[in-house]
Amino acid sequence: MEPMIDRIGGEAGVQHLVTHFYDLIESLPEGAAIMAMHQQGHGLDHVRPAQFEFLCGFFGGRRYYLERNGHMNLREIHAHVEIRLQDANDWLAVMARAMDETGVAEPMRGEIMATFRRAARMLVNVDG
Repeated sequence: MEPMIDRIGGEAGVQHLVTHFYDLIESLPEGAAIMAMHQQGHGLDHVRPAQFEFLCGFFGGRRYYLERNGHMNLREIHAHVEIRLQDANDWLAVMARAMDETGVAEPMRGEIMATFRRAARMLVNVDG
């Protein structure tokens, strides 16, 4: 089977998804808490390219994030951030919308979201 990255349009498809996702994060109410988290860190100028690099590898393409940072451990990447279940759910809702609006088709969207749900909920580290 062809790698996921190729089925969603290669690196250009990943870039389109990431760009639209963060445009939504900046504009939707569901993105407000996520925006605030990023503003406490390096900001969206840092996270947009990092997300692209991570997702390229995650989707089976070149592992830019691994090459640059030496790992792709989500818990380590997010260890400095307090993440509530609502934050994880907001991230998932915005990503689902971004995938829908950028044309990521079923059944891929369902496969990707199932993996994203497991990962997002694993990152929850604060009650409330």
